[in-house]
Amino acid sequence: MLSKNNMDKPVNATSSGLLPPYLKAGDKIAITCPAKKLPNPMTDAIALLQSWELEVIIGDTLDASWHQFAGDDAFRARDFQRFIDDDSIKAIIAARGGYGTVRMIDMVDFSRFAANPKWVVGFSDITLLHAHLFANFNAPSIHGQMPMTIPDASARSLDTLRRALFGEEISYRLNPNPLNRLGEGEGLLIGGNLSILLSASGSVSDMDYTGKILFIEDIGEYLYSIDRMLRTLKRAGKLQNLRGLVVGGFSDLKDNDIPFGQTVPQIVMEVVKDYDYPVCFDFPGGHVPDNCSLVLGKQLNLSVSANYAALKYT
Repeated sequence: MLSKNNMDKPVNATSSGLLPPYLKAGDKIAITCPAKKLPNPMTDAIALLQSWELEVIIGDTLDASWHQFAGDDAFRARDFQRFIDDDSIKAIIAARGGYGTVRMIDMVDFSRFAANPKWVVGFSDITLLHAHLFANFNAPSIHGQMPMTIPDASARSLDTLRRALFGEEISYRLNPNPLNRLGEGEGLLIGGNLSILLSASGSVSDMDYTGKILFIEDIGEYLYSIDRMLRTLKRAGKLQNLRGLVVGGFSDLKDNDIPFGQTVPQIVMEVVKDYDYPVCFDFPGGHVPDNCSLVLGKQLNLSVSANYAALKYT
């Protein structure tokens, strides 16, 4: 559950390289589609953001279509570029994930972002943007609900998104899981969708995992594929020097006719059995209605005890 301690206290800047200014009433934010096209108008999301006293600017991609995408790759890149370059825009929210960010990201010039950082919000396919901003600018960003998921989102998850955007404190206290590994670690939080993290490996968007706390989630994967992806990260040396591991939602998983024989927590713990950092399961993040926000790229303390697991930004 959300910590009730100092809930309205602004979160301090950390060792992140480029900390965007937190939002305030009257700020402009933009919604754009860097990946898959939208099936429905974003009426609920726009109303919610306006209720937070934000001015919502709609990108051209929200009603665009090219095959399964929200316009062709160059069109989506131009829409994203428009908001990167507009200094009056204080946050860019991806309307949805799906697939397609990797097709347009290298068409975007992020040089203006370096001079005028702003919050980028989303999850799933948007993990690539989170990774790119951290790998190249040490910039924090927000892993949280997107406009397409807002109609089905829990009230708690939406409140954590507002808190993240406005710089209010966010901390979590989770029930124990019998496969949690006890301990305490502190480091910058990175991560997101496991499949997208794998796809970024070896690219300009690949991150240094050393000394970090890693968050992972995924949807629609086979159990053997989860095992393979984690072992690929391990063989690449990315899991060896973590300060902690936070496992979120792994939704709609599939299995073969011959069962794989292990659950996701069992797979995770076998892969990281050679290390001693804390591991916690059941974080409410990912492709779930209670997709609570995480500020990636900020310093996080992870404490896992027999009674609970706590995540608190320092």
